[in-house]
Amino acid sequence: MARENKSRYAILGLLSSSPMSGYDIKKKIEELVSNFWTESYGQIYPILKQLVAEGLATRSTEAQAGKPDRYIYTLTDLGHEELCRWLIEPTEPQVERIEVLIKLAFGSAISVADNIRHVEQFRKLHQQQLQKYEALAERFKAYCRDNSDLSPNLPYWLMAPSYGMHVSQALISWCDETLTVLSGLDKDVPGDVL
Repeated sequence: MARENKSRYAILGLLSSSPMSGYDIKKKIEELVSNFWTESYGQIYPILKQLVAEGLATRSTEAQAGKPDRYIYTLTDLGHEELCRWLIEPTEPQVERIEVLIKLAFGSAISVADNIRHVEQFRKLHQQQLQKYEALAERFKAYCRDNSDLSPNLPYWLMAPSYGMHVSQALISWCDETLTVLSGLDKDVPGDVL
């Protein structure tokens, strides 16, 4: 069975807050959810076309002085129903591809110093991710202060950066533990892999 394209639901979700153009959707993704979800224009526009064809969204044209017309997409009642149907479905398990783990799996083939360097780089990446999630939470709070009608959404919006902060903190802790183990290894010469 083919895997369902979850991108359509991310776009339906964004349209549930207000009508938007494809450009607006891309900007909202970058501003609000890019730490855990990304979409390219090459994904957004075909999905919008498909949503309109399925009756889940409508498209209207907005004239702009001195610029090409802008297409605005609005969620239909059927689109809202489809979004809600998907929201109550159980989530599917996801398998991540984590390069540092595959490198460590075969780490005995290189020096301990090289392995330490990989883990230190991974730790630095997650320290940066932690800062991004903290900043995202602050942006959500400020956005709701400026748009009080959206404040009921804030507890839900803060769940994503909270998740990211917890994951980043756990990965930083794992890095610290792994660096301690690596620092205690005697051998600093390549050996057999598995």
